[in-house]
Amino acid sequence: MTDASQGEDGPMGGGRGGNPRGADETLHLRVDALRADETMQLRVPAPSERPSPSKDSAPTGGRADRRRGARSAGRKRSRSRLLGPLAPYARRIAPYARRLKPVYPRPGRTGWRRWMPSWRQWIGGLLTSFGLLGAFLVTAYAMTDIPSDINSYATQQDNVYFWSDGTPMARTGWVQRQAMPLEDIPQDVRWAVLAAENESFYSDPGISLKGISRALFRTVGAGDTEGGSTITQQYVKNVYLTQNQTVSRKFTEAMIALKLDNKMSKDEILEGYLNTSWFGRGTYGIQRAAQAYYGKDVDKLDVSEAAMLASLLKGAGLYDPTLGKANHARAVERWSWILDRMVKIGKLSKQERAAYTKFPEPLKTNPLYDTGEQSDYLVELAAQYAKKAAHLTDKQFDLGGYQIYTTFDRKREKALTDAVAKAREEARDATPEAAEDGHYGAASVAADGRILAVYGGPDHRKQGYNESNATTVPAGTAFLPFVYAAGLEHGVHKTRSGSATPIGPDSVYDGDDAVPVTTPEGPYWDRSGKKVAAHNDGGKSYGKITLREALAKSVNTPFMQLGMDAGLDKVRDTAVAAGLLRSSMGPQVPALSLGTSTPSAIRMANGYATFAAGGNHTEPYSVVRITRNGAPVALNTPRPKRAVAARVAEQVTEALTDSFRTAHPDAAAGRSGVSGKAGGTEKDTAAWYVGTADSVSTAVVVYRIDLAKSLEPLPLQGLAGPAHSVPYALWSAATGLG
Repeated sequence: MTDASQGEDGPMGGGRGGNPRGADETLHLRVDALRADETMQLRVPAPSERPSPSKDSAPTGGRADRRRGARSAGRKRSRSRLLGPLAPYARRIAPYARRLKPVYPRPGRTGWRRWMPSWRQWIGGLLTSFGLLGAFLVTAYAMTDIPSDINSYATQQDNVYFWSDGTPMARTGWVQRQAMPLEDIPQDVRWAVLAAENESFYSDPGISLKGISRALFRTVGAGDTEGGSTITQQYVKNVYLTQNQTVSRKFTEAMIALKLDNKMSKDEILEGYLNTSWFGRGTYGIQRAAQAYYGKDVDKLDVSEAAMLASLLKGAGLYDPTLGKANHARAVERWSWILDRMVKIGKLSKQERAAYTKFPEPLKTNPLYDTGEQSDYLVELAAQYAKKAAHLTDKQFDLGGYQIYTTFDRKREKALTDAVAKAREEARDATPEAAEDGHYGAASVAADGRILAVYGGPDHRKQGYNESNATTVPAGTAFLPFVYAAGLEHGVHKTRSGSATPIGPDSVYDGDDAVPVTTPEGPYWDRSGKKVAAHNDGGKSYGKITLREALAKSVNTPFMQLGMDAGLDKVRDTAVAAGLLRSSMGPQVPALSLGTSTPSAIRMANGYATFAAGGNHTEPYSVVRITRNGAPVALNTPRPKRAVAARVAEQVTEALTDSFRTAHPDAAAGRSGVSGKAGGTEKDTAAWYVGTADSVSTAVVVYRIDLAKSLEPLPLQGLAGPAHSVPYALWSAATGLG
């Protein structure tokens, strides 16, 4: 380096007493080569020593630099605001944190100990792990919501139909389940389940840490998550989640269980669990399980039977004792263990336990009835009526849980079904061609409107067409009592403007064949310009005959004229008031009186029942009571209405009694309260017998229809037997007279 002491005016200049440098002068620094043993040091002033730029100074750098600087300053201020309050705590913790910081190899240690953490580090790591785990669980709990949509399969129930005597008839639905209120489930049954599955149920928080740990261990070791669930967790799995055996499902189950335990009461959770759990044999819930294994309702179970059912919760496939010897041995062992557990937890005394030494063997098969063949027709009628009378939508009804108590009489139904089955078999032998398209509709209706039995067809699953409720074939001369009732009720008109003239059973009409039908103005002409005349069966003439005798002998001509005299509108209205559907009524022409209307067997029986009820008509119904899980459902039961005067009903019944005695004197001997009438059609497409015995009216119709082609009736071709004997044979079998 040059010698700087060459004088005050040397190259460094500006020394004390020297002349100042001009503004436009350049300062030159000459540096000689450094010696090998010398080091040049450059001192950089600290930020605090650096001069701050003045407000008036020009900014340095470009626009991007200024933006980055602004953002950096903002972040620094934000961190300062957030971390500033924590600084005192950080300073206190810092010494401890430095101690926890691993230094390897550890000083002052020898051998393998040089590489092991200190006890402080172990404790710190453990506390940190617990802290992180706790934070995770708190966050997971806060973020987990109880699902708003419950598994529809878990809550769907079946609908059960009962005979009139209260015994099960059929059930419908995808599952066998009936929810029961907890108050209807005995305490012994509840505690048998709790002893088997979760004895600490009423004190636990909804989950079992021990059980969850065991389940997780099994997941890692054996690949499943079975075991370890409380009743609350099992209920959550049944109602909100799937049955997938995964760790994620198990964790979600636990979180929901914790929340549910805080939201619902223990009794509510237990009730839900008992009603949604799987018990085998196609059943869900303790009520259906009691019926499936012991043929009784849950409130009739004893503690021993309850313990057997509780054992099924561990796996019905392994503990149903009817499935094999190994299953039986497992079931007996677990049954005994459950009873012992009940003693241990104080829910069963030792004396009571000593009484249960014999294993309660369940039924071999599930007695719950399914639908099929004839019962399907009964279920169809009852379901339609139940929804209408209880104002239930299809969606509500399909969710299930309803107990439908029907009017169907088991014995009458069997007698009617057996009789028709026999008639079908005989027809296949006697008239195989006609039998191929043969149909037999039948129904029994009580005077108060209860439908007691129907025959709808050979098998609903093969033929959904209900022969008892079809409106496809004419009533024929079985319709004559309604014409007779109309004349007796309203009188007849001999002149167009005159008042009605009363008539009675002894009123006389012309019974000859081919008598022209007349009006007050003269003969009745049809649209083709021909006089309309009535005809009797076989063209037989009877001369002058009373209306009562004409009905007893089924003489057509008097009633065709009576219909005109009383008024075809009165005939129609009387038939509808008695029970026939207005939609089934034929056109208002003279032939209406000879049965061109097409009522069903149910409606014909209901119409005759009106006469048996003294002229009061009650709409036919098939359900007397509905409950849903034991709670009553409001039901609109039909009420009787006056259709015809009691005097008229009595006179019609007397004529029908004469008809029965005239046609079947042997069956009528020694019997009272029996009346009936046969009915045929002009083209021999239907054969009827309708009558009343013991205040129950039964209608039977035999007809032929090729359902593959149309609903047009075909000629019987002998299907109804000689002189239409088959309908009466079926009627007498159904009424117990055969």
